[in-house]
Amino acid sequence: MLRDDDTLFAALIARDPSYEGFAYVGVKTTGIFCRLTCPARKPKRHNVVFFSCRDAAQDAGFRPCLRCKPLDSRRPTSGAFETLRDRIRAEPDRRWSAEDVRALGYDPSTVRRAFQREYGVTFAQYARSQRLGLAVNTLQQGGSVMDAQLDAGYESGSGFRDAIGRLIGDAPIRAPSRQILTAQWLDTPIGAMLAVVDDTGVHLLEFAERKALPAEIERLRKRAGPICFGQHPMLDTLARQVELYFAGRSLAFDVPIVQKGTPFEATVWDALRRVPAGTTRSYGEIARTLGRPDAPRAVARANGANQVAIIVPCHRVIGADGSLTGYGGKIWRKQWLLEHERRVATALSKG
Repeated sequence: MLRDDDTLFAALIARDPSYEGFAYVGVKTTGIFCRLTCPARKPKRHNVVFFSCRDAAQDAGFRPCLRCKPLDSRRPTSGAFETLRDRIRAEPDRRWSAEDVRALGYDPSTVRRAFQREYGVTFAQYARSQRLGLAVNTLQQGGSVMDAQLDAGYESGSGFRDAIGRLIGDAPIRAPSRQILTAQWLDTPIGAMLAVVDDTGVHLLEFAERKALPAEIERLRKRAGPICFGQHPMLDTLARQVELYFAGRSLAFDVPIVQKGTPFEATVWDALRRVPAGTTRSYGEIARTLGRPDAPRAVARANGANQVAIIVPCHRVIGADGSLTGYGGKIWRKQWLLEHERRVATALSKG
């Protein structure tokens, strides 16, 4: 994927994330190498040299940047974001205030923006979703409504009922009898993904920045049932397999997929899963494999309706002219995923 230096310099100036992990820049005046997305002040064109991997930059004598941390597998996030995310996961029942955030040495406004940038929700909303998830789990395990209310940090019973009702679409007293899907955020090198599962498998896996995500969640709630943030063994399995995928150790997934669609959509999704990693197919080629050579547009619609990204690899479908065409998770991610799979598939084939 390493392009000519002029293209890479333009990507450096634009902080283009599509080169994340595939190109690095060394700054001759400082002896430091960075990601192309590094927020530091940009060097002059004649002071940079580009590398296709971190090892090449280090072999040339460049030191890793302390700001963008190019040796880390995950993309850099703020220290405040990582600390508070981990604290919430360790203490999901805690009711956080702005004073708590300040006591840890962080500015609440900065923290709010960091969570919005990564997950599309504020810090308070993220903490509340985890707290309510714990409360719903208490109800499902046979606990009383009062126990769940206290777990969630609600002093008002009506406030708790309203919050649970918005989350799962029913009053708390009836929650134990309802099927509830479990959601959680998964962190990846190219952005957070929202996963939704139940005992039968994965219903949704999408990047947080996908514009259609709110509509997809609402459609899923209508088709499969209410959704609640929490923990689930299926989420643990999915998280492990997603981590192996992004680490380049495996491109295979065996976690069950249970997304619901029309018979034609299901047929297209099955066909997508048969496209080998490291390769691509056009909409027309998929249509022909299904015996529907006149239906490339229908294939494109079914491709766009897929709600389980990466595992059902809609990113492997391109235009007839080889163009990347549309991708709900953003074109730069599609380019990143294809290049990642090409490299990993090549490496795995060599043993």
